[in-house]
Amino acid sequence: MNTRHLAVVTAGLGQPSSTRLLADRLTQATVRRLAEDGITAEVTVVELRDHAHAITDNLLTGFAAPELAAAIDAVTAADGLIAVTPIFTTSYSGLFKSFVDVLDPTALTGQPVLLAATGGTPRHSLALDYAVRPLFSYLRARPLSTTVFAASEDWGSTASELPGRIERAAGELAAEMTRAGRTVKDPWALGDSFEDLLKGV
Repeated sequence: MNTRHLAVVTAGLGQPSSTRLLADRLTQATVRRLAEDGITAEVTVVELRDHAHAITDNLLTGFAAPELAAAIDAVTAADGLIAVTPIFTTSYSGLFKSFVDVLDPTALTGQPVLLAATGGTPRHSLALDYAVRPLFSYLRARPLSTTVFAASEDWGSTASELPGRIERAAGELAAEMTRAGRTVKDPWALGDSFEDLLKGV
């Protein structure tokens, strides 16, 4: 099988958004690295801004609207995930965390995740390691070693290390996705055949 599904979650609130810009750069680099290994990437981008009301409704009612449900399915079934959030008040954004809160806690188990964030100054980059990485470790996903943070000064600077970090992180994610497709456990699947279930009645 030479196709892998890549999901991209971006939690930028503005339009245009530097968070979305970083997500696009990471996606392009990952798709290119996969192509070098002969793998075609099917990409689904989930712009959380478009689902903000539905995410809140899901938190209140426990049910996802059809478009949000489709986004959740695309993220949880993907072979790899790029998760990008702006850093607000030293941590991930509330919208980003709310989306994670509507996911099944086991849905990302074993999924390789490229963590990335944007913020005003390089000092905020530490939030990736003390806030974002523990969140995905709790979900039993597999955060990659390299994370990518883009401060305001990184955009348009020829001295920035950002392009190098994007390439390194994309290479790590592509390698993880190339090794094997991910098997997703269906939480609604029956453990026994229907005939075996009838025997217990």
